[in-house]
Amino acid sequence: MFRFLFKSNNNFRVLGSKSFHPIPYTSFNHHHCNSAVSSIHPQIASPISSNDFNLSGSSSRPSGNGPPSVSVLDRISRISGPEMAGNRFFSSGCLLNCKNLMSGKVNGSGLLPGSFEGESRGFSSEPDRESMEYDVVIVGAGPAGLSAAIRLKQMCRAKDVDFSVCVVEKGAEVGAHIISGNVFEPRALDELLPEWKQEEAPINVPVSSDKFWFLTKDRAFSLPSPFDNKGNYIISLSQLVRWLGGKAEQLGVEIYPGFAASEMLYDANHNVIGIGTNDMGIAKDGSKKETFQRGVELRGRVTLLAEGCRGSLSEKVLRDYNLREKAQAQHQTYALGIKEVWEIDEGKHKPGTVLHTLGWPLDHKTYGGSFLYHMNERQVSIGLVVALNYHNPFLNPYEEFQKLKHHPAIKPLLEGGTVLQYGARSLNEGGFQFFPGGAIIGCSAGFLNVPKIKGTHTAMKSGMLAAEAAFDVLHEGSSMEKYWDGLRNSWIWEELHKARNYRPAFEYGLIPGLALSALEHYVLKGRSPLTLKHGKPDHEATDVALLHSPIQYPKPDGIVSFDVPTSLYRSNTNHDHDQPAHLRLRDPQVPERVNFPDYAGPESRYCPARTSQMKMVSQDCRSMLKTAYTARRAISRIQSKISSGQCQKAEGDRDTQSWNGI
Repeated sequence: MFRFLFKSNNNFRVLGSKSFHPIPYTSFNHHHCNSAVSSIHPQIASPISSNDFNLSGSSSRPSGNGPPSVSVLDRISRISGPEMAGNRFFSSGCLLNCKNLMSGKVNGSGLLPGSFEGESRGFSSEPDRESMEYDVVIVGAGPAGLSAAIRLKQMCRAKDVDFSVCVVEKGAEVGAHIISGNVFEPRALDELLPEWKQEEAPINVPVSSDKFWFLTKDRAFSLPSPFDNKGNYIISLSQLVRWLGGKAEQLGVEIYPGFAASEMLYDANHNVIGIGTNDMGIAKDGSKKETFQRGVELRGRVTLLAEGCRGSLSEKVLRDYNLREKAQAQHQTYALGIKEVWEIDEGKHKPGTVLHTLGWPLDHKTYGGSFLYHMNERQVSIGLVVALNYHNPFLNPYEEFQKLKHHPAIKPLLEGGTVLQYGARSLNEGGFQFFPGGAIIGCSAGFLNVPKIKGTHTAMKSGMLAAEAAFDVLHEGSSMEKYWDGLRNSWIWEELHKARNYRPAFEYGLIPGLALSALEHYVLKGRSPLTLKHGKPDHEATDVALLHSPIQYPKPDGIVSFDVPTSLYRSNTNHDHDQPAHLRLRDPQVPERVNFPDYAGPESRYCPARTSQMKMVSQDCRSMLKTAYTARRAISRIQSKISSGQCQKAEGDRDTQSWNGI
């Protein structure tokens, strides 16, 4: 089966499983592999220069550190059927027959490097699946992952060595999973690429105004802004990530978008030796379609996980190596952020304006707030962040966001405008409380600065520090403990230590949280002798439905507020209907046994895409659960009256006793 195309002496050659076949060169623009492979999972391919291979298939890769001969970050179209997407090229690939993949040694520090015999990366065709070897494998082409890749290659050039670096990104293109709108602190970028201004980075809207409001239902009260955004910029983070991806490729980093890392690879000693990509071409019922392709193993001497908040592989590594316990860390806390990008009237647009709010529409027991950033080209980014330890199970973060846009201080800005994008993401808010150690970088490790509402600069710096430690492992044989030491001696540690008490302060409510935060910021300046602790884990903080009444949200007006299907259309999310569900329940009985009768089915409300819906197996089951739920509410009212002395329970009341057993 033909899989790889490369240019050599005016010929295109196709690298099959075992041999080379010359093909007359016609055009460099569009070439498709002769293979029945779905475009959503073509086998990993790279353009290869004539210096990389000879006709025997042996490697003749040069030792120089110059940029690759071809460097293209291509938009990958996800097309159903056997065709492969055109123009899919990646940089500096060296494809070798890999016969013996030697398992590596790991130092146990949590970053999990493994060393292989030989220095070249390889590609093998095995009965199970194919594999490629690299010196460093990075999962996630976000700010942290790309910063790590760039820093590694910079150190390679400085030391005149050549370590291969691969970045795997699940999005169809670099930046595809990052929605625009971000207040960016350039501190880490100044260190990584000091000439970014001269190199035309997409950073050109400096913050000109920084406001902080406390909202009630009808009023907005101005408060002193604690964010200190002087010298920061309002940017499109997706554009910045694409720019970083181009810089990485110029240095020789191989970036493979469209591939999701689905599993960790371990050796016989349970040391991490890389990752495996997910199988593609699987039907919804689990059967293999004609386009089925087995996932690929990407084996690395060092593996860095930069998946973002609560990445699946990062969570597995945290559990497998007990990293939370080893670091004596508290549980992580999370929030849900919902965002829209609008194009507004030119007369209302003020580039560089930054606004943050607290208060309405959230109740005083729910931590969260909104933001509104004026970007360039008449665009504004508006969003709401809701902490996931809210108490009321009837709260709907999406509907709360729609309410926010109707506030008298915000609605006039949006009226007459057009929504360009919609998106949502989870945020980890644990801050300094959560340092698991190991090769988990960026938001996967919890580097968000909560009071600043910024995590891009800390994510980038964590990737750079991990890259420096990884380079020393590869070049000098040192330990990845240097990553941990680097964090402790960096400005990340100092910054997050000063911010450690802001998020836990709001466990006591909005007003006490504001008071404690003001004390921490203006008086103690992060030097408090005490460290506050988080409360219950988010999932334990939700009350049972009996303690709350359902929230009646207004219907969307179609002008500034919208229903979920309309927003989903704007998110440009596309899925093949004939594919397995990406969310799986550990116990399918929990929604029927616990979620619906106890919490009134909160999953149908907290998901900003409404992917979770309560569907009972039968009408009888639905009626039974509704009866149980109603009975519990009745019991609660009876018990409340008994405790208050309004009525007395009759001895031997069998009905009441049976209700208590529901």
